[in-house]
Amino acid sequence: MDILVTLGLFIIFCAVLVLPFSVRKIEDNLEFFLFCCGVIALTLSGFTTLSGETTGWNMAIVIEALTSPLNITSVGGIPVGIVQIVLIVGLLIYCFHHHLERAINGIVESFSLKLTVPLLIIVLGLVSSVISAILAAIILVEIINALPLVKEAKIEITVIACFSIGLGAGLTPLGEPLTTIVVSKLAGDPYHAGFLFLVDKIGIYIVPAVVFLGILGLVALKKRQTDETNLKCIVEREELREVIIRAGKVYLFIMALVFLGEGFKPLILGYVVLIPPEALYWANMVSAVLDNATLAAAEISPVLSLNQITTALVALLVSGGMLIPGNIPNIIAAGKTGITSREWARLGIPLGLVMMVGFFCILFIPSYLGLA
Repeated sequence: MDILVTLGLFIIFCAVLVLPFSVRKIEDNLEFFLFCCGVIALTLSGFTTLSGETTGWNMAIVIEALTSPLNITSVGGIPVGIVQIVLIVGLLIYCFHHHLERAINGIVESFSLKLTVPLLIIVLGLVSSVISAILAAIILVEIINALPLVKEAKIEITVIACFSIGLGAGLTPLGEPLTTIVVSKLAGDPYHAGFLFLVDKIGIYIVPAVVFLGILGLVALKKRQTDETNLKCIVEREELREVIIRAGKVYLFIMALVFLGEGFKPLILGYVVLIPPEALYWANMVSAVLDNATLAAAEISPVLSLNQITTALVALLVSGGMLIPGNIPNIIAAGKTGITSREWARLGIPLGLVMMVGFFCILFIPSYLGLA
């Protein structure tokens, strides 16, 4: 039975990875497709003892799926979720879109596009660790949508900026669920992780990468032709119905990620966490389609060395930008700007692979050469 369940889960994983790029109907209804795959995966996982933990359907998972979209983090003890932020900010933009339009025009007139784009990528990447990846992504798409850029430039800059936000959010527990989980798990001996633990340990890798992405955004801007004679930014006012529907789609998306993460636990705990560090680094590219918080919860432990923790985190943070389901900012940005799975992957996969190779060389090669 365990073999059949493993095979079934692997088939579902392949379907999640491949079908959104090859079937237009699935691509147009990605949230519902992922939700169905999550339900099937979670059902299958209940028929195995492979992970050594209780898997499958139970009331705790149902409650988590229903509440997670509404309770990603907390501010002053008050639950704050991605759905509330998307809905509230969407309503604010609906009401005050002319003010936003004037503000964005003022920025472009003061700094020019060639300075605005890289600064936007770098600043949002770094401040996402404080304001959260969710809010940073919403700010990003409103500005990108308003900028006088051709569609191809908007897509490429959005993907690059979401990589930046996903990486920057990894610097503090406020950034995203993954970091909250990691700091919580390492709060005791021997690391006694506090608020600045991740900044101290992985900031030296993340900050230069965010700056690199800002420069790459400028390259993408120069590559695409822009009408320099018409730099007026326009913030289009959405229908109120669209604001509400988008929040509902985000809710369904987060539920789907919870079900997929729980459903794939037998694979994660039965196989993934047993892989040697170098192989695990590459295996963590599955976070491109899975919730990286679930992977972090399974992999990160106080018994790991600091080097093991660093390499696992970097791989999870980088891989999360490769495909739309990999990170919350991707989900928000793709939904708001209408970027398809194929359009995202066209840049997300090669950029993610280049960054994975670069970080692999930085993290592993020195030890091979006896320099670390």
